[in-house]
Amino acid sequence: MKFETLNAPVARLSESSPVTYCLGFSSPTVLDQPPSAPLETRSDRIGLEITPAMQEARGMDRILIQGGVPLRGEVEISGSKNSALPILAATLLTSEPCVIRHVPDLSDVRFMLDILSHLGAEVSQPDKNTVRIHARKVEGVAPYDLVRKMRASVCLLGPLLGRLKACKVSVPGGCVIGPRPIDLHIKGLNALGAEITVEEGYVVSHAKELHGTTLTLGGRHGSTVLGTDNVMMAAVLAQGTTVIENSACEPEVVDLADFLISMGARITGHGTPTITVHGVEKLHGSDYRVIADRIEAGTFLVAAAITKGDVTLKNISPQHLQSVLRFLEDSGFKVECKGNDVRISCNGATQAKDFATSPYPGFPTDMQAQMMTLMSVTPGVSVVTERVFPDRFMHVAEMQRMGAQIEMEGATAVVKGVDHLSAAPVMASDLRASAALVLAGLVAKGTTEILRVYHIDRGYEHIDDKLRKLGAKIERVSGGG
Repeated sequence: MKFETLNAPVARLSESSPVTYCLGFSSPTVLDQPPSAPLETRSDRIGLEITPAMQEARGMDRILIQGGVPLRGEVEISGSKNSALPILAATLLTSEPCVIRHVPDLSDVRFMLDILSHLGAEVSQPDKNTVRIHARKVEGVAPYDLVRKMRASVCLLGPLLGRLKACKVSVPGGCVIGPRPIDLHIKGLNALGAEITVEEGYVVSHAKELHGTTLTLGGRHGSTVLGTDNVMMAAVLAQGTTVIENSACEPEVVDLADFLISMGARITGHGTPTITVHGVEKLHGSDYRVIADRIEAGTFLVAAAITKGDVTLKNISPQHLQSVLRFLEDSGFKVECKGNDVRISCNGATQAKDFATSPYPGFPTDMQAQMMTLMSVTPGVSVVTERVFPDRFMHVAEMQRMGAQIEMEGATAVVKGVDHLSAAPVMASDLRASAALVLAGLVAKGTTEILRVYHIDRGYEHIDDKLRKLGAKIERVSGGG
């Protein structure tokens, strides 16, 4: 399927239609100023002033979506990115080989595998979703050039400190959705006996031995998932017993704990606010399968809902999605769970609902942008409150450009449902914001161009292919194409 790019006719707008363009980000932290000249609008063409930021983005892959097609069929949900990354890091805790299955084919995963190779691990992939890692010998320095590419690389601290008792890991990068400090990670590892300093952008850690203790990981916005992961991974080889209070309860933390247990670790209480780890002398290799990605699953549920389609998600864990499933049912959609499959369809009239994000088992912050997109075309008014990452509203400006009626007040968005969204060129700014823009494109009138889709490739395995199999009119255009 071919679509016309913005250098050719893409969407029919009336002469009075307001069209603006967000240049997005020329770097992860610098917002470009909008062009001073207004965009030229014709009934059969959108003419754009080509700015350096646009030219740069056009040199990367982008996605074109012709909206208005209900999605139908079945979709297989990939392995969880947020489980796979710490599990891959945890393979450093043993000198024996580990095989990790159901690993999603994502750029973040490839970055992690590059880091593990740099640290000395032997990494191979029998197939695209299976990874074999043999960390016979491990180096303790993770450099900036590798770690800067994703924030989850901070989860190397725990296993390196646990195995080597010393490491030097660059302060990580990743999505720009407000400050995401690692002070709780440092606090927890310090409580185990590690001496930690931050020097020239690196977290430098060392300890003669790690000793079990009782510590708390609660922060201003709740528990810390990666912080819990880091402390748990360090504690499995510590002397004595570690009790982690205010630990994260997310399914991804449980998955990591189950993997560590499969390696010989002694852990109880995972999935509750108190995790207990009894240190062991060594861990052995393991063959382990990663859980399904609940956020990818939630995103496809919204994709079906927003297009008024009928889609079945295969091989997921419905219990990991209870807050999302309840919200969709309360909004008027029909949700059917059968074993590890979930079917969603339109059940007549729908209505807007309020929601607020919170740590698991509350409504996931990683689904906030996607569900806001659904509410933007649902009759009524919904109030969306972000309690985990208060600055996580970078998708709002792009949504407004497509006709969404959203008003911001601090960490709260008031969303008034409209009859339809209109296609526009939009710029992805982070992983979940890019997913929200894809959802908006699926329902918008006309053809939407989404730039800088490398963000979505960090967390969604071949999302364009999966949507196309469900009937979406979507095309990925290679950089420069």
